[in-house]
Amino acid sequence: MSADTIESRRAWLLSERPASRMQARLGRAYVAWRRFSANRLAFLGLLIIISLLVIAALAGVLAPYSPTFGDLKGSRLLAPCAEHWFGTDDLGRDILSRILYGSRWTLYVVILVAVIAAPVGLLVGTVAGYAGGWIDAVLMRVTDIFLAFPKLILALAFVAALGPGIENAVLAIAITSWPPYARIARAETLTVRNSDYIKAVQLMGASPFRIVLRHIMPLCISSLIVRVTLDMAGIILTAAGLGFLGLGAQPPLPEWGTMIASGRRFVLDQWWVAGAPGFAILIVSLGFNLLGDGLRDALDPRSGDQ
Repeated sequence: MSADTIESRRAWLLSERPASRMQARLGRAYVAWRRFSANRLAFLGLLIIISLLVIAALAGVLAPYSPTFGDLKGSRLLAPCAEHWFGTDDLGRDILSRILYGSRWTLYVVILVAVIAAPVGLLVGTVAGYAGGWIDAVLMRVTDIFLAFPKLILALAFVAALGPGIENAVLAIAITSWPPYARIARAETLTVRNSDYIKAVQLMGASPFRIVLRHIMPLCISSLIVRVTLDMAGIILTAAGLGFLGLGAQPPLPEWGTMIASGRRFVLDQWWVAGAPGFAILIVSLGFNLLGDGLRDALDPRSGDQ
């Protein structure tokens, strides 16, 4: 592709007067990508998350040993070596293999919580902000009640009521994660509900349901994506905390929090048993935080083109 062709396409994407909605959307996406790619730390976070996705997808190929069975007699609590890069645990299981398979459970928790909590918060926030009055007061007071409790403590209460297990842990974390999204969506809705754009849609006869669904919710998506990405680290830590307390994933599932719990007895002498999954949590949480910071800068409409 010649330099003239690349320059013409770039000029088409950056046109101040796009000829179609598609051109406008592609232009905004291109500008956001330029801002994001210019942030090296954000790009590093993206690489970490992509690596996590690849590892989770290819765990069965990458893992050298079984994540649930080990050699209890000959491979118990081995230090990191050529055969077992991250050592083995008290049951002779290869820790590297368990971490690789555990990435699947981490993604399972993160994705399900985001799929459940984000739409609930978006719906509650936009309805409260657009309707106002007693509806807004009731929904926001319910939101304040959830925000009044620490997330981990509230998740512990829900898991204790529902029973231990990875599915119940996901549900409990989702129940405690939606209030911040509702607050953000409400704030975004309050800024646009009296705008000329919404007034014009109302004059055209659109119902409140259609206005919220088709015209207000899309305006809140970018802010919600940034907040969800930044919350991923907290979700991972909450899931690991529940697993550490025995209320999340149950053995022999190779969930990172459960692995730390089983290795805390050997943390002084065999540090790798708890240290390896703890380091995995650190790296993935850092990746999500860096990615969220980059998305926040890239999707901020007040940022200038760099």
